[in-house]
Amino acid sequence: MSRLQAGRRHPVRFSLNGKPCTGEAEPRLLLTDFLRHQIGMTGTHVGCEHGVCGACTVSIDGSPARACLTLAAQVDGCEVRTVESLAPSAGRLGILQAAFKRNHALQCGFCTAGILMSLDCLLRDHPRPDEATIRDFLSGHLCRCTGYAPIIRAALEAAAEMAGDVSRETTHA
Repeated sequence: MSRLQAGRRHPVRFSLNGKPCTGEAEPRLLLTDFLRHQIGMTGTHVGCEHGVCGACTVSIDGSPARACLTLAAQVDGCEVRTVESLAPSAGRLGILQAAFKRNHALQCGFCTAGILMSLDCLLRDHPRPDEATIRDFLSGHLCRCTGYAPIIRAALEAAAEMAGDVSRETTHA
């Protein structure tokens, strides 16, 4: 990456959720702020702003990354995916999202977007993870509401569904 001039906006061209995206950013603008305030993708949450909580996790070139530690200029030429990419269409939930709903794996929802993005990356690379793998992978996420048990249950259920091991239930009490 070439040296960028401070105080000057620079073009940033990348793929966002499968579609071309172009914007301008000052060299020190964080990806979280760029996505939320310039692009309008508000699913990426800003939590601790130190990379500790995981609420801002997005996928950059297929790997989970903390958007609060990533400069917008760094994603030039990259494939960026946010939680908005998980739904197959407006008003429909993706497999992971539906599993979270069925298993009550969210309460306040603040951490959910980042956890979903990390799990999406994990399940793409490891379609049949065991509980220990999921727990280890999510160890960088903080959730104060759920106690993690429903999150792990939802992740295992979604993994099984994505792998074709179980059929999804259609009704829930």
